[in-house]
Formats: sequence, structure tokens, C-alpha cells
Amino acid sequence: MEKNKASRREFLQACGVLGLGLAAGGALPLAAEAAKLNGSAYKVSGTRLLMGTFVTMTVIHESRTLAEEAQGRAFEEIKRLCGVFNRYDAATPVSVLNRDGRVMGAPPELAEVMGRALRFHSLSDQAFDVTVAPLVDLFQKKSKAGEKLKLSGKEFESVLRLVDSKAVELTPGKISLRKPGMRVTLDGIAKGYIVDRASDVLFRHGAANHLINAGGDIRTRGERSGHRPWTVAIEDPAKRGDYPDVISMRDGAIATSGGYEVYFDREKMFHHVVSPATGRSPIRAAGVSVVAPNVMEADALSTSVFVMSPKQGIAFINSLPGRECFIVADTGAQIKSRNWGRSL
Repeated sequence: MEKNKASRREFLQACGVLGLGLAAGGALPLAAEAAKLNGSAYKVSGTRLLMGTFVTMTVIHESRTLAEEAQGRAFEEIKRLCGVFNRYDAATPVSVLNRDGRVMGAPPELAEVMGRALRFHSLSDQAFDVTVAPLVDLFQKKSKAGEKLKLSGKEFESVLRLVDSKAVELTPGKISLRKPGMRVTLDGIAKGYIVDRASDVLFRHGAANHLINAGGDIRTRGERSGHRPWTVAIEDPAKRGDYPDVISMRDGAIATSGGYEVYFDREKMFHHVVSPATGRSPIRAAGVSVVAPNVMEADALSTSVFVMSPKQGIAFINSLPGRECFIVADTGAQIKSRNWGRSL
């Protein structure tokens, strides 16, 4: 997750404005600041470069010291979990799994995320699949070599056969990949999981009112100043400077998937999200934002919907109580789930 340009939303960055999260990111320098608000509360904001993106935490609390300490602990938790999920670091359990086809004594965090990934694979009718790593790696390799990308030939077909979440085996303390050459990428779910765990750390240490933005993966809890909800703006995939929508949230999460940031070819037909069925990069949606109770779920669902057609994606989200979706189609049309804007 740290260094590979093909990582999901790696170049998307966080917006640190008070009360505003940007659901697909905006340029922001590394920063840490504390400001006294009206009354007795402080707004304490911190930004660090983690998981290949800028992670911003904003806490509202009467004690500046408590807020800063809670933030420090939450950032440390992110660093710790990166040591589990970063597939580009040879020492992590995920890298061991990809190299050896199995990992013994799997950390509970990895086992939990892999288990949830397999459940989302089933729930989404196989649209979400963490075993697409060989496809993404193939496209990246050919892109770096300046070779033409094509969805045919023996090399592509042999790699496509490795995409199969049903060949992932979970047993107590062990994760196995039953096909030689299989690899997993947890970019579409682990970042959300890590943000959720950081939010839990803030909450446990008394920082109940906070917003975390990790490159468009956003978790909100409590309220911002003045007992108001947090405000989250949906990024325009066309980069025209407009926000297709702005929503208010207290306790919840939103994640955005889009292919408009990382491409492997000049024609912009291949990007970092691929269909596990065809190996193609979906092009019918420019951006998909999903609201869910936690970021891990919003992350996985936004990727799932992006792989589907907009019609299928909306129907899928409408079948899930308490989940909402906003799609910007490739034509620029905006498509919303049944209760978008009413139940957030």
C-alpha cells in the first residue's frame, strides 16, 4: 500500500478543512495544528503520510492535550497495521502469503480482513475479489516497460485464471492460496479497516468527536463544533472544481472508488480497478461513493459497485439496509440509491 502507484486511490489526498472531508481527496501538505473554537473546545488536526496517501485526523475536544495524545496513538495504530497489510514490504504477513502461497500463524487482523473479503465476494456476486493482484501487477509491469496492454494472449489468459477467491482457504491460524501463482491485494478493503481501527483508538482515548480522512476513505464520529454534523463533499471525477453533492454525517463512513487517478495506458482504458470476471477495467462509472456504518464495508462496497453496471450497482445497494450510494456515470449523469440524502 505504501509505494506502488497502482494501489487503490494511492494518489488521492485528504482535505483538512474544519468539518469538511473530501470523498476523493485534495492536495494538502503535512501539517499539525490546534485552534481554539468558540466556547471551551479545541479543534486539533494532524496530517501524516501513511498508506500511500495523506491521512488527516480532526478532533474536537475541550482538552488539547487529550486530543493530541489520542491522535498520536491512532497514528501509531495505522503504522502498526501497515506492517500487516502492506504487500510491497517483503516482511509483512501479506507478502509472505503472496510469496509462499500460505501464511502460518496469521495475525488476527489479517484473518479478519480476509474473512470479510471473502464474504463481500459472495455478497457482491463475485464483483469484489482480492485475488485480482496478478492482473493489476501484469498491467503495471507492461505499462512500465512501455508495452501495449491487451486483453488476449496466453500470458493474460494464464493470469486471469489465477483470479479466484474460491481458491482461498481460511483455517484457524492459517491462510492458503490453492493455485500456484495466486496473489492477493487488500487495497480495496484493508485501508478502510485500518481507518476504522484508528477511529476506535480515538474513541477509546476519549476523543469521541472526530473525522478521519485517508485519501477519500472517511470515518466520522460524534459532532464538530457547535453540535453540528460533519460535512463531506463528493469529488467531481471530471476535476472541474465542482462538488456533485455534499452530505452531513455524524457516526458513519464513506468511501469512493474511481479509475480517474491511476491509469496504465494513454487511452485510459486500463486502471487500478479491474473486473475479476473479464480482467477489464470498468468504464461505465467515473466515480462511486458508498455510505456504510464503517469504512471497511464502504470500501468494499464502492469497489463492488464500480465493477458492476450503474443499474446493477444501485439495485445491489438498495438491497442492503442502511447503505447508500452515489454514482457519477461516464456520461456525467448522477445516479443515487433510494435513500441517498435522506438517511445519512
